[in-house]
Amino acid sequence: MAQPQNLLLVVNTTEPYNQYAPYVVAFMAKKIGNVPNVTIFYGPQGMRMSRKGELAKMALTAEVKELVASQLDGLSAGDLPDNLEQLARFVSGQLGVTVASCATFHVIDGFATSLDDTSGIEDFIVPVKLPQAWEAVAAADKVLYY
Repeated sequence: MAQPQNLLLVVNTTEPYNQYAPYVVAFMAKKIGNVPNVTIFYGPQGMRMSRKGELAKMALTAEVKELVASQLDGLSAGDLPDNLEQLARFVSGQLGVTVASCATFHVIDGFATSLDDTSGIEDFIVPVKLPQAWEAVAAADKVLYY
């Protein structure tokens, strides 16, 4: 199978494991797979996770950190953050992973007053409009759903 150039990870749930998995996959895609463009996209059923403070509620326990670190050379449990918001900020800021969410559903769900209102979402999450969401899907070599 050819190495993807554009990987899209669609999160369409608020279930905890479906929040952790795309960030781990994004990390692996960038660090091991050398995938140039990785995007985590919160869809209509998952976009609530883009609300300020939601990802921070998902802790990475010492046991989980140890389990993950034990599988990756050069990584120790102490290198891993304490919660999913910190991990998201790392993959976004340090690895260049785009984290996006559907602005349309921010408005429908009531934590945005307009498509351009970012006051209720995390500052590292890009609110996208419907045409931009389609462009991400159309440009992806590989799409994984969580």
